[in-house]
Amino acid sequence: MKDCMFEEKRYDDFPVAMAYVPWQNTNETYECLEKAFEEGTLFPILNKPFTGRRCV
Repeated sequence: MKDCMFEEKRYDDFPVAMAYVPWQNTNETYECLEKAFEEGTLFPILNKPFTGRRCV
């Protein structure tokens, strides 16, 4: 089983990448600012909670 610790790497070891970020058109916002603060975003469409697993 792999350890959760990452090996120390130099930046030269990684390939160059390009990111694509599409335009986001949204008019819907949370009506309650407290809810927006709790979720970490004003826009419900951007509410993407992290559901990954933890290293044990």
